Amino acid sequence: MKTYSIIDIADLNLIDFSQVFEGSETIRKNIDETQFVIKYNTEPTFISDGTVTPIQTLNHSDCITLMHTIEWQNEIEL
Repeated sequence: MKTYSIIDIADLNLIDFSQVFEGSETIRKNIDETQFVIKYNTEPTFISDGTVTPIQTLNHSDCITLMHTIEWQNEIEL
Protein backbone atom coordinates (compact mmCIF):
# COMPACT_ATOMS: atom_id res chain seq x y z
CA MET A 1 0.00 0.00 0.00
CA LYS A 2 1.32 3.41 -0.98
CA THR A 3 1.74 6.26 1.47
CA TYR A 4 1.47 9.89 0.38
CA SER A 5 3.26 12.75 2.09
CA ILE A 6 2.70 16.45 1.61
CA ILE A 7 6.03 18.27 1.76
CA ASP A 8 6.95 21.95 2.02
CA ILE A 9 8.44 23.22 -1.25
CA ALA A 10 11.47 24.52 0.70
CA ASP A 11 12.43 20.85 1.26
CA LEU A 12 12.38 19.93 -2.44
CA ASN A 13 16.19 19.83 -2.67
CA LEU A 14 16.30 17.38 0.28
CA ILE A 15 14.24 14.70 -1.49
CA ASP A 16 16.09 11.62 -2.71
CA PHE A 17 13.89 10.83 -5.70
CA SER A 18 15.34 7.31 -5.96
CA GLN A 19 13.28 6.48 -2.83
CA VAL A 20 9.89 7.69 -4.12
CA PHE A 21 7.73 7.14 -7.19
CA GLU A 22 8.05 10.71 -8.51
CA GLY A 23 10.88 12.53 -10.19
CA SER A 24 11.79 16.15 -9.58
CA GLU A 25 10.03 17.05 -12.83
CA THR A 26 6.87 15.00 -12.21
CA ILE A 27 5.86 15.99 -8.68
CA ARG A 28 2.40 17.43 -8.15
CA LYS A 29 2.46 20.88 -6.56
CA ASN A 30 -0.41 22.75 -4.99
CA ILE A 31 -1.80 25.80 -6.80
CA ASP A 32 0.40 28.34 -5.02
CA GLU A 33 3.44 26.01 -5.36
CA THR A 34 4.22 26.00 -1.63
CA GLN A 35 3.72 22.24 -1.19
CA PHE A 36 4.12 19.04 -3.18
CA VAL A 37 3.17 15.41 -2.80
CA ILE A 38 5.34 12.31 -2.91
CA LYS A 39 4.30 8.66 -2.72
CA TYR A 40 6.19 5.62 -1.54
CA ASN A 41 5.84 2.05 -0.29
CA THR A 42 8.66 2.18 2.27
CA GLU A 43 9.25 5.31 4.31
CA PRO A 44 12.20 7.16 2.73
CA THR A 45 15.28 7.67 4.87
CA PHE A 46 15.02 11.46 4.50
CA ILE A 47 11.72 11.22 6.44
CA SER A 48 12.72 8.52 8.92
CA ASP A 49 15.95 10.34 9.88
CA GLY A 50 14.15 13.68 10.33
CA THR A 51 15.80 15.49 7.42
CA VAL A 52 12.31 16.19 6.00
CA THR A 53 9.17 16.42 8.12
CA PRO A 54 5.98 15.96 6.13
CA ILE A 55 3.23 18.52 6.60
CA GLN A 56 0.77 15.67 6.31
CA THR A 57 0.89 11.92 5.64
CA LEU A 58 -2.09 10.33 3.91
CA ASN A 59 -3.44 7.09 2.51
CA HIS A 60 -4.61 6.89 -1.11
CA SER A 61 -8.22 7.81 -0.43
CA ASP A 62 -7.32 10.83 1.70
CA CYS A 63 -4.80 12.00 -0.90
CA ILE A 64 -7.42 11.82 -3.68
CA THR A 65 -9.76 13.89 -1.51
CA LEU A 66 -7.03 16.47 -0.91
CA MET A 67 -6.18 16.67 -4.62
CA HIS A 68 -9.79 17.68 -5.31
CA THR A 69 -9.63 20.73 -3.03
CA ILE A 70 -9.28 24.28 -4.32
CA GLU A 71 -5.70 24.41 -2.96
CA TRP A 72 -4.62 21.60 -5.29
CA GLN A 73 -6.85 21.95 -8.34
CA ASN A 74 -7.67 24.84 -10.64
CA GLU A 75 -11.31 25.54 -11.16
CA ILE A 76 -12.42 24.75 -14.70
CA GLU A 77 -14.14 27.64 -16.38
CA LEU A 78 -17.01 26.66 -18.63
